[in-house]
Amino acid sequence: MTKTYGNSSLLSNITEQERQGLQRLADYSNIKSLPEIWPLAAKRFNDIVVLRDPHAKPEVILTFTQLNQQIQQFAAGLQALGVKALERVSLISDNSPRWFVADQGIMTAGAVDAVRSSQAEREELLFIIANSGSTALVVEDLKTFNKLQERLHELPIQLVVLLSDEASPTDETLKIVNFTQLLEIGAKRSLTPVKQTHDTLATLIYTSGTTGKPKGVMLSHGNLIHQVIVLGTVLQPQPGDIALSILPTWHVYERTVEYFLLSQGCTQIYTNLRFVKQDLKEFKPNYMLGVPRLWESIYEGAQKQFREQPANKQRLINYFLGVSEKYIKAQRVAQGLSLENLNPSLVARLAARIQASALLPLHALGERLVYAKVREATGGRIKQMISGGGALPKHIDNFFEIINVELLQGYGLTETSPVTHVRRSWHNLRGSAGQPISGTETKIVDPETRKPLPTGERGLVLLKGPQIMQGYYQNPEATAKAIDTEGWFDSGDLGWVTPQNDLVLTGRAKDTIVLTNGENIEPQPIEDACLRSPYIDQIMLVGQDRRSLGALIVPNLEALQKWAETQNSEFRIQNSEFKTEVDLESKIVQDLFRQELNREVQNRPGYRPNDRIGLFKLILEPFSIENGMMTQTLKVRRHIVMERYRDLINGMFA
Repeated sequence: MTKTYGNSSLLSNITEQERQGLQRLADYSNIKSLPEIWPLAAKRFNDIVVLRDPHAKPEVILTFTQLNQQIQQFAAGLQALGVKALERVSLISDNSPRWFVADQGIMTAGAVDAVRSSQAEREELLFIIANSGSTALVVEDLKTFNKLQERLHELPIQLVVLLSDEASPTDETLKIVNFTQLLEIGAKRSLTPVKQTHDTLATLIYTSGTTGKPKGVMLSHGNLIHQVIVLGTVLQPQPGDIALSILPTWHVYERTVEYFLLSQGCTQIYTNLRFVKQDLKEFKPNYMLGVPRLWESIYEGAQKQFREQPANKQRLINYFLGVSEKYIKAQRVAQGLSLENLNPSLVARLAARIQASALLPLHALGERLVYAKVREATGGRIKQMISGGGALPKHIDNFFEIINVELLQGYGLTETSPVTHVRRSWHNLRGSAGQPISGTETKIVDPETRKPLPTGERGLVLLKGPQIMQGYYQNPEATAKAIDTEGWFDSGDLGWVTPQNDLVLTGRAKDTIVLTNGENIEPQPIEDACLRSPYIDQIMLVGQDRRSLGALIVPNLEALQKWAETQNSEFRIQNSEFKTEVDLESKIVQDLFRQELNREVQNRPGYRPNDRIGLFKLILEPFSIENGMMTQTLKVRRHIVMERYRDLINGMFA
């Protein structure tokens, strides 16, 4: 059934702030496919710069009019070279204005793009091209093409487009053109309009699976349009506002927010880790998306500057920060926005207001002497920073509130297009993932029985709304496992909701681990590799919302005991409970396990640096059915283990 979002009942229960945001999206309320945005935006914003890459050689600057023209020509060029409606086109490239032109050009031609980074492993890219059934391939440059060329003849690829202007290589079985050549072809041909609806498949985004093979998330035009429309209830950008882009542009989080910001006339500046600090100061962005690790790096940069000050200045800065932390916490209670005190009494609110008033002069002095200077590192014009891809550490949330840079935490998954929840500027409950965006339902259920749980009780988070994917491409079993017959999507996350419907996440029930840099890690293949070591009996990876992976390891005591007998006895001790005489904390034992982990992880196929296990703890109690840490089918109950060893894990990462 086709959904409409502009005037639908999905948007009925919204605040006045949200309603005002929607009014500016009226032009897009009746569109049926995402590419319809760009001709409308070109009329509204014509000569405003939409995309700028200051680090390209030469620098790339496109206006809305030029962007729309290039999208139309790219699409017409694809059609002229034989790409038909609903055919899949693999788009293998990283951030650039040409990526955006290709993405929307493919959709404008009526095709479906399957997207991934050009830095991904060759076997993963070949799997995506094959699994998607792509008949055309768009790659970043000749280097990317060369990585894949040898195996392309085994696949139904007929056309290759280089997004660079490098000379097209000769290939007897493939038609190969570069970016400029394709636009020239498109400029000589009229674009054939393709009828698309909200239910038409728009893109395939491949995400990790428990077997290690990616699953193709099917997102429709309706899924993406819902995000563009509804994000207008959260953010109110103005034409010409600057957005600094650093996340992978093919990733669903960066991608959908880009669609929204550009639909509102914003200018997107492309940056990277090398230039981000410089670009923050030079371009003074109003908006920026990031993962927790990015905000941590800004925080750490400020802390480094603090530490470089003379001792008396350091003491003064720390004093102001301490006072301001008390001030913001009092303000939260007074405003009813404290996660620790969700329903303060009138007396508690009054006391908090009095405390905040008393602390305000010192907080204001800290603002003048310290915080304003810190904000200069962000350019000083931030309206909102939007965080996703993992939970924000409390100290990061506190720091940005203290320096008066508004950080809005959001939540969602590739399968939900992605945004389902986000904190609002007028209801910014720190520590939460925010309230659901319009049209989104949240249900908390018991992870085992699937029975609904009351407000405030922790359980498995289920989601429903217009942004839920159509399913996993050519994988009905995985789709049925993820989405039940009533349309509820199993997020795999554990959490609870407040009486005001804010979602508070507490961990993950399913396997995937998300690091603070936004990388998704599937633990099973790594764990399986580690189990090849004779000294590892059981292992469970941890690291959700951490910088790197860690592990809880149950050692094979018999193998370890035999190994110990060949070593010096000075590190041996008696442990009567588990009948071992090996000191698990001794350096020589720790070195043994470090060596085993490094070898097995790095030798596994498809190894990536993020797969490295940085920290580990050896534990003597095995995971078992009897102690509740394994299911009847002998699968580790990860959330139970996490809860049992919470303090040990926190200590490991401290």
